[in-house]
Amino acid sequence: MKGGWVVVLTTAATREEAERIARALLEEKLVACVNIVDAVKSLYWWRGTIESSNEVLLVAKTRADKLPGVEKTIKSLHSYEVPEIIALPVVSGSDEYLEWLDQSIREKEGPPG
Repeated sequence: MKGGWVVVLTTAATREEAERIARALLEEKLVACVNIVDAVKSLYWWRGTIESSNEVLLVAKTRADKLPGVEKTIKSLHSYEVPEIIALPVVSGSDEYLEWLDQSIREKEGPPG
């Protein structure tokens, strides 16, 4: 599939949770790459009040057709009641990088034979 790339953003409560989510997404070939950014300060509305948390940001690169699996995996491993799962379209990128992205998330190959 050519095109339809997205960047998925989610946050996690801890570095360990972020790495667990990232590895699961990679092992399932749902994403090609996940950047983990420590020390993110988040301010947000929750249940009628403004809250503040220290979080870890995950930035995952994938294709739009992988989003249902990405969302399911994140929700299954996440500690939050309502985890952030936002996909932003990629409107342009280097041909070499986007080809690598496509190759990296091709369906898992079955056993030989």
